Amino acid sequence: MLKTEELQINIGPQHPSTHGVFRMLVTVDGETLVDLKPVFGYLHRNHEQLGEVNTYLQNMPFTDRLDYFNSMVNNHAYARAVETLAGVEVPERAQYIRVIMDELSRILNHATAMGFMLGDMGAWQTALLWGMREREKILDMFEYVSGARMMCNYCRFGGVVRDIDDWFITELKKLMQGLPHYFDDFEGLLLNSEILLARARNIGVLPKELALAYSVTGPVLRGSGVAYDIRKAEPYAVYDRFKFKVPVGTVGDVYDRFLVRIAEMRESYKILEQALEQLPDATGGFINPKVKQQSLKAPAGEAYARVESPKGELGFYLVSDGSGSAYRYKVRAPSFINLSSLADMCKGYSIADVVVILGSIDIVMGEVDR
Repeated sequence: MLKTEELQINIGPQHPSTHGVFRMLVTVDGETLVDLKPVFGYLHRNHEQLGEVNTYLQNMPFTDRLDYFNSMVNNHAYARAVETLAGVEVPERAQYIRVIMDELSRILNHATAMGFMLGDMGAWQTALLWGMREREKILDMFEYVSGARMMCNYCRFGGVVRDIDDWFITELKKLMQGLPHYFDDFEGLLLNSEILLARARNIGVLPKELALAYSVTGPVLRGSGVAYDIRKAEPYAVYDRFKFKVPVGTVGDVYDRFLVRIAEMRESYKILEQALEQLPDATGGFINPKVKQQSLKAPAGEAYARVESPKGELGFYLVSDGSGSAYRYKVRAPSFINLSSLADMCKGYSIADVVVILGSIDIVMGEVDR
């Protein structure tokens, strides 16, 4: 039998398939991957250290830059942590508005993530363009309420910075009329794609036990068959008032992660329908007027608050010494935790599969490195 020497290859840090400034040091035997060492840190910018110098409010726009696809969700998670620490109450209408923004974020995130993943497989253009088309419509809505498409800076302690009005609700309903067709078309296009089936089934398998051992969360964990979703396990905002399912996979491969994201977009749609139906009128306000945003000081203590971001559990741990800044500011970023399982997901597969497996995790390096 022909024996070959193992070869080490650097993929990245500047490489179109690494989804950001990220390096993978891979060892291959022929075409088969033997080992993979992920190398992080190229985007490190002292996010957590600066979070301990800024005031609580100054950190809010800073959280936009973590997972820049989902700034609304980042804002929500951070606001919850500060509100828990400072004992701030949030009006009911603001809780519904936050849920609406979070679920819109989940749809835009999954639509584009799957488009990029299909691009990694070689099914270039159509899937990504369809995803970007829907994303643009949602970003228009974000721009209307926040003034920005991606760096929204929308939440405030005790609510949101601006209420949604009749125009927003009307336009959102119009947008939602088209979403089921998009889900059907997108699913039909891809489920019949020979490229997707050949390159996703039984590739990058992450067994349930290993997924739990790595503490991965989000669609990666649920693709491995674990029905864990913080919106169900520890309901926050008003999620306990909505009926929705937690989709799970059976094999834990790239294909299951794809199917879970498709199903999650449909569940987000159900939540949006219910949230619009139940949305309280503006009588109770959209923000707690008692909160002094600029000069907020939290009593000495600590708090951890988390949300189910589109990529998994996003949490903020804060320690207060009673001043106007956090004594300790720590982010539990799902991209970072999920990425830690990459080596085990890739070993034994072809080097060409590595790019697809990485795409199926759905990472943003802004929150990996911080």
